Amino acid sequence: MSLTKPIAVFQFSARVAPGYFALYCQKMAQDFVVIRIDQGAMLPESPEVFSGVCLLGGEMSVNDPLPWIEPLCTWLRWADALGRPIIGHCLGGQLISKAFGAEVRRHRVKEIGWGTIQVQQHPVAQEWLGARQSFETFQWHGDTFDLPPGAVPLMQSTYCQHQGYVLHERHLAMQCHVEMTSELVRDWCVAGQEEISQEKAATGGPATQWPEQMLDGLDEKTQALHTIAEQLYARWMKQLV
Repeated sequence: MSLTKPIAVFQFSARVAPGYFALYCQKMAQDFVVIRIDQGAMLPESPEVFSGVCLLGGEMSVNDPLPWIEPLCTWLRWADALGRPIIGHCLGGQLISKAFGAEVRRHRVKEIGWGTIQVQQHPVAQEWLGARQSFETFQWHGDTFDLPPGAVPLMQSTYCQHQGYVLHERHLAMQCHVEMTSELVRDWCVAGQEEISQEKAATGGPATQWPEQMLDGLDEKTQALHTIAEQLYARWMKQLV
């Protein structure tokens, strides 16, 4: 049984499941509640009943006229005021950025597939990611975020300047998907074939891989990514109320 209140996990798309975040919570005996925004779930009445907030990814943009985006941003600021840590994956990182005053916009190219992340070399980045200078992670995004006031950048990629940051010492926003499992990658490769082809045709797809490239050595790559995810999740969970 968890020693803290449950984590609120917001899911925005049927195919963008909690993945390794859920597996890590189970491993650590940390309770969580999945709130299916994609199925019409309402926002919880208050963040006070949760120990922290996890935001997953999704195919939509935070700039889309969806009725839940602005209320959720307000709810996230409320969670911050109550001292609840927030973690965001891809769309989730963009929601944190929007909620705390940063611009989110269409990126010049989409990043789809496996790619290398460069870690910033400063004490905050080392606190979250150790002494490593780079690692391989999974990407699937067409938007990018700026940094909110007070954010400390953690990492970047060749094609995307802002891949992650820490805000208020407890919130972790990521553009990449460290929560991926082999099953999720396989599912996305099937569902995203048309998007991949369109990006290759439109821009040449310099940062987009074909499905066969994403699936090559998949289990080894996801196992290595789980090591990164565990380090980030463990550091973030230290802030749970």
